[in-house]
This record gives sequence, structure tokens and C-alpha cells, in this order.
Amino acid sequence: MKILVTGASGFIGSFIIGEGLQRGHEMWAGVRRSSSRQYLQYPRTRFAELDLSDTGRLTAQLLALKAGMGDAGWDYVIHAAGATKSLHREGFFRTNTEGTQHLVEALRAADMMPRRLVFISSLSVFGAIKETENPGNAQTDTSGSSMLTSQLYPSITAEDAPQPNTAYGESKLAAERWLQTQTDVPWVILRPTGVYGPRERDYFLMAQSIKQHVDFAVGYKPQEITFVYVKDVVQAVFLACERPGAAVLHHAYFLSDGRSYNSRAFSDLLQKEMGVRHVLHIKAPLWFLRAVCAVNGTVCRWMGKLTTLNMDKYHILSQRNWNCDIGPARSELGFDPQWPLERGVPETVAWYKQEGWL
Repeated sequence: MKILVTGASGFIGSFIIGEGLQRGHEMWAGVRRSSSRQYLQYPRTRFAELDLSDTGRLTAQLLALKAGMGDAGWDYVIHAAGATKSLHREGFFRTNTEGTQHLVEALRAADMMPRRLVFISSLSVFGAIKETENPGNAQTDTSGSSMLTSQLYPSITAEDAPQPNTAYGESKLAAERWLQTQTDVPWVILRPTGVYGPRERDYFLMAQSIKQHVDFAVGYKPQEITFVYVKDVVQAVFLACERPGAAVLHHAYFLSDGRSYNSRAFSDLLQKEMGVRHVLHIKAPLWFLRAVCAVNGTVCRWMGKLTTLNMDKYHILSQRNWNCDIGPARSELGFDPQWPLERGVPETVAWYKQEGWL
């Protein structure tokens, strides 16, 4: 099969390329001219320079590629390109919403619509919903682990009304809603929760903090977090391509490892794998985080610098419920997550050490 992956130089995209090549597919890495190819050093990778900012230029690029391929184009297109950080709100919409529109319009104009278009969205499209807790459901396992064995908050489902509380989530939701109006597009939407693994940099910041013997958390109301290892996301991507039948078309699926964790689970596992003996656990009130994010975000915008601590980050860190229902992904896609935190964190830390990040 011929597969195009947009955003192929990114964290998730590069893993999709690697897995596709292992499966024997013809993998095309959709990149910008300025994109790093550090994690795309596979001999059989084919590259496609794509400009998702303009439909006309993108159509011309696709037509040129089509002429060189000598056929209709790709069997599947994985749209993994997107912005998770931006100096201004408009930047998220230019990349995540308009970029998706331009890709679909160019594929249509070039007569290169694939058998299936898999769009990598995010759980963030739903925002802070279902945060009314039921304390009777909370249990900590007897081994002393910080992983929860049952949920405190109910799972977010596809039937819930999205209420994104970040510009990133709003831009992804806008892209989803536009895509859902394109009846001629054979789309499938994947909504992973927090994705971690080798090469990922945001969760790496937590590892750096643990190495410095500090674990910082915010908010005193219980928080439940979900995670999904990058290799499980990649598994879902290929299932979304290959799953037979029309049942999966025009459906959206949540992705997680199927478990629910409290705010200490990830940091405790990092501490264990890194061999850090003593860690100071600091829990700050939400008002403090809000003030820090507001000031830092404003200053960095003035200086033209991207920052991790901004108001979008405040909403992400302050959100209490990240549970999501992966039942439909299991039953319809055949999704079977293989990487709980206890397996994924050790491999991630080992990679950080091997590459000299830690």
C-alpha cells in the first residue's frame, strides 16, 4: 500500500513512517522544506514537500507528485500535521483547521482522494467536562501505587457535547466539524489523550524536573489523567486504515491505554526508572498557576518566544477529568492497547538515557 503521512517529521508522524515501513508499505513522508528529517532516516522513505498553508500551491505539489508516481496517488493519507504551540490563537487555526481544509481541497482538486483519510485530532476537543466527582468510586491499589483501579470521574464519550477550553482544542474541533461536512471524504478521526514516548518533549520536561528532585502539581481537587503510548497510537492509525467495512468510516474514536491514573502516577514511575531517591512533591493552588501562566504567556508573546507555560497550559493542567471511553475503538477498530504506563515509561526513560537527553 502507498501511504502519505503529513507532519511526518513530528513525534507521532515519524513513528507512523517507521511502523509502515516495517509492515512493508510504501511510505511517503509529507514534510515542509524546513522540516527536520532527524527521525526519518529510513532507506525506503519517500519524501513529499507539502505546503499546507495554501490550497493552490498544495494542489500543484500534489499534481507534480502524481505525475511522477504514474498512478492515482496514495491508498491512504494520515493527516498528522498540526500545531501544539503557537504565539497567537490564530496560529492554531491556520495550521490545524485551515491546513486540514487545504489538504482535503487539494486532494479533491488533484483527483487524489484516498481510500481513507485518517485525521489525528485530540481529546482536547472536549475540554473540561464531567468534573463532578463521586468519591465512593476512588480506590488506590494495595501495593501503594498511585494508579487508580477505578474511576472517580465518568468517561467522556462521543455523545457528549465538546467544550474545548484551549485554542488548540478549539482549532482541532473546528477541523473535525468541517471534515464531517465533507461527504465525499472517507474520513476516520482519532482523538488520543496525552501521548508520550521517545522523542516527545513536553513529558520530558517532567523527567527533567524529577531529575532535579522536584515534582510540581497543581490543584487540590482530585485529578484523573489518561495516557497513551505513541506505539499504541500508531497501532490505531493502521487499524483505521485497514479495518474492513463501512462501520468505521465517518466515525471518531478516543484513544488511551484504557486505564485511569492520578496526578502522581507518571512522576512516580519516572522517579523509579531514573533511580532518583528523594523527590520534593509540591502542590500549588490553581490561582498560583493561573497567575504564572498569564504573566509568562504575556511576556513571551511580547518577546516573540514560544513558551510551555501559557493560559492554554493552565487549562490543561487544571483540568480534573481526562477519562475517555475507548470502548468503540476496541469493538469497531479492534484497538487493543499494549502499553500501560508501567511498560511505556521504562522504554521512554531508556530512550532518553540512550540519546543523552537525561
